Amino acid sequence: MNELLLTDDERDRAGTRLLALLDSYERGLPKAEILPAPDRDALAALLTPMPEQGVGVDALFDSWESTILPNSTAVAHPRFLAYVLGPPNGIAPYAEAMAAALNQNCNFWQLSPTANVVERSVLEWLASVVGFPAGAKGILTGGGSLATLQALATALNDRVPDFHANGLQRDAAPLVVYTSVEAHRSVDKAAAVLGIGLDNVRHIATDSLHRMDVNALRTAVEEDRAAGLRPWCVVGTCGTVSTGSVDPLDEIADLCAAEDLWLHVDGAYGALFLLSEEMRVLMGGCARADSITLDPHKLLYAPLEAGCLLVRDGAKLRDAFAFDSSYLTVAEDPLMTDYMDYGLQLSRNFKAFKVWSALQAFGVSAFRDANARTLALARRLGEGVEATPGLTLLAPVTLTAVCFTVDGFSDAEHTALLERLAAENVALLGPVVVAGKRGIRACITNHRTSEADIDLILERLR
Repeated sequence: MNELLLTDDERDRAGTRLLALLDSYERGLPKAEILPAPDRDALAALLTPMPEQGVGVDALFDSWESTILPNSTAVAHPRFLAYVLGPPNGIAPYAEAMAAALNQNCNFWQLSPTANVVERSVLEWLASVVGFPAGAKGILTGGGSLATLQALATALNDRVPDFHANGLQRDAAPLVVYTSVEAHRSVDKAAAVLGIGLDNVRHIATDSLHRMDVNALRTAVEEDRAAGLRPWCVVGTCGTVSTGSVDPLDEIADLCAAEDLWLHVDGAYGALFLLSEEMRVLMGGCARADSITLDPHKLLYAPLEAGCLLVRDGAKLRDAFAFDSSYLTVAEDPLMTDYMDYGLQLSRNFKAFKVWSALQAFGVSAFRDANARTLALARRLGEGVEATPGLTLLAPVTLTAVCFTVDGFSDAEHTALLERLAAENVALLGPVVVAGKRGIRACITNHRTSEADIDLILERLR
């Protein structure tokens, strides 16, 4: 007997109970508590020493039902609207289970040939959505922050002579990276980790629509060059976390081309809205980037984690991350890609499977329709806020972030209102600060949200 395998009877029990649990969870979502008060005694009990003898399948499932589920945030609830975090699609739990059973290590192709081709299929499709050419390459990552880190590492390797050999330990003027004051903190974090230094990150002012001000960017680049510094990279944003604003990417691309700057676009929140035809005019500049971050675990509703980095010139991505390892070498194959040469990780799980499976099961049009629906729901909420005396929008509704304030409310009163909405199980919304003014933010990246949910929130606010 193998002590780490289930018996036939245990396997039957586990399968039966898992399916029942998934079904019960799905059916219970509309009435579930969005943010349940944690049972601290039950959670503290999870810190007891691990058992010397296992508790068995049924006792384990009992603990899932009694402790794990009741104390978990209901991310899949239709009024979970606090963050850019959608619920997983319906096929996701089954795809994740299959990926776990296969346990493919997606580093070099011999260890995971099918997984290798599946990831290639997903990446080539994502590149086509963005509008990148056939030579683009990419890799699935743990999320947008890691994708941005790897993008800036790729840019350093491309723009800094002998970067692999010397790093930044050279007698040279400091490199400068530019982004907006609304950019995600992952840009600052990447600059710090890579040795660029926060003092060499320029946070460019934004215009009245909370987009990077290109004239201010141009001035900053000119001033840094005049000071003997080395402008090197611009990070534009396609969907800022706070307001969903989209930087003027075409204008930024023009400036980057004229100044020989690498353009990276953080499209973790918004770029996959390119599936909707109505967004292509606003976001078409994504196709001109040198690299772009996408997050399938947002608008493709894959379960965490599933981020993505795409690089227009795939050879540059490989140049940044390919290192010799004789014990890992296998013959090259035109169908396959050794993803260990395209990112930081060696051991990597089969992230592409859940993305590929959902696209196969539901089709691209289903995601296009779901994303269009969230855009329409955000407009509905924004219009409802504008029509309600006492509520004021803090920013235009560009994507699905709706930011508003209650006229005359203090910071503490806004916080209390958020707590009350959550306690009443009306909705989980989040705080926001826009142009120095505190308010409330709803971000509708939830394919389960309906017009009735939006109307319920508006009615309670009124």
